[in-house]
Order: sequence, then C-alpha cells, then structure tokens
Amino acid sequence: MNTLQEASRVYKALKKGGPSFGGWQMLPGTNHSRAIARSGVDWICVDTEHGNIDDSQMHEAVTAIALAGVSPIVRIAANEAWMVKRALDSGAHGIVVPLIYTLDDAKRLVSSAKFPPQGHRGFGSPLPTQTFANEPMSYYLQNANPTLLTILQIETASALASVRQIAALPGVDVLLIGPFDLGNNIGHPILTGEMAPELKDAIETIKEAAHAEGKKVGIYCNRGEDAREYAQRGFDMISILTDQMGITAAFAQSLAIAGGKSTGSGDAGVKGYDGK
Repeated sequence: MNTLQEASRVYKALKKGGPSFGGWQMLPGTNHSRAIARSGVDWICVDTEHGNIDDSQMHEAVTAIALAGVSPIVRIAANEAWMVKRALDSGAHGIVVPLIYTLDDAKRLVSSAKFPPQGHRGFGSPLPTQTFANEPMSYYLQNANPTLLTILQIETASALASVRQIAALPGVDVLLIGPFDLGNNIGHPILTGEMAPELKDAIETIKEAAHAEGKKVGIYCNRGEDAREYAQRGFDMISILTDQMGITAAFAQSLAIAGGKSTGSGDAGVKGYDGK
C-alpha cells in the first residue's frame, strides 16, 4: 500500500473485506464531527446534499474527522465537476455522488474525480495531504487516483436498468443504495417503514451487479438493527446512524424514561427513517 492508502481507514476496511460501518453527518461543527468519530466507525459521510453543511464547514469537518483517525467521505449535492473538485481538494478520502442516471453520468463523474491520464481533475490544492500523512503534494498527485473512493448512488430507475454496466466502469469503487430515492424513482416509495417487494428486489440486483464486477456495495441505514441485517447479507459499506435523527431519538428516549413511559430498551434509530 502507498501511504495514502495506509492512512485511509475506509480503504483498508474495504480491502480487508467484511462490512465497514460509518456514520452520517448532517449538522455542522468540528466537535460534532469528533463526537461521531469517537464512536469507532470507519468513516463519516459529511452530507452537503441534504445536510446543513456549507463549503467551509465541509472543509473543517473533513480535517477534524481525518485527524481523529476516521475516513472523511463527502456527499456532494450533484454530479458537478466543481463539486467533485472542492470535496476532494478538502482532503476527503472519497466522494458520494447522488442521482446518477446513465452510464455517461458515471463516466463523467469518474473523469472529474481522477487526475490525468485517467481523468481531468485539476491539481494544485495543498490541503488534501493534511488528511493523510502530510506527504508532499507530488506524492499525493501520483497516488490519489488508486486511493480515493468514487462512490455512486444508484437511486434512479435508469441507473438501475444500467447497473451492471455502471458497476463495470473502471474508476467506480462502490455502488451506494439510497433506499428512499430508489423507492421513489421506481414507483415504490417507503411510506410506512416497510419496503415493497419490488424495492427489495432492486436492492438485491444492485448488490449482485456490484459484486459480479468486483466492486463494493453500500447502503444507507439509520438503525443498528438494519445495518446488522445488511452486513449479514453481504453488503460492504453501511451507515449505522444519522446524527440529527439519532440525537432526536436519544433525547426522546431519555425523556420517555424520565417520565416513566419507557424502560429504556430499544434501538436508538428513528422508526420510519431507517432505510429498511
């Protein structure tokens, strides 16, 4: 391994095999990032698509997470080259890109994420090396392409139809399933916390396509119970809890205990937002 790979906890976890568990950060703040990192997760996804996190806050979170020994992953808002560049130049160990529709979308993303000759990512930021081992910029340039994870969300009907071709694309590392948008896009939204059989089948199809092409597959979950289930089913990269919903659930549970309405048993996730 090169030193970037040695410093990337998520890269090593996926290389080792078995499930890699992560947290989902939607709220800004470096103390918040460090609090999640102390849980022991391999990675934290800093969500700039649906989260309350702007560009500056994303940069600060990425550094705080990396310095805590956890891999920072950034979910950008759209498949835009400048968003890819900003996330990777912050020092992210990988990017998550939502709402991929076509094979051409996936190709365009990979090109944005890779330095030449594999792509057209621009070089010049001195910031990324501080989230690894403070290597020279020239070393980062030479070793970033095989180290940084390009994670595509498969959550549209058209991407599902082309999932095997997308998975086979060089430079694609992980297919990440967003169950809610996937359900919406194939006409089977999750409205009660339960999935339609068609959505369950689609999730299995994505997993099989990724593994058939030697790639990893991930899924968004918001409860430990669901994360354990998907780990047992062979998923590789699984979120366990989203900060905002987890905080609300923890306070609600403690309030119920304090008021004599609960004994304190049960999971910390929020029912109805668990991705199951």
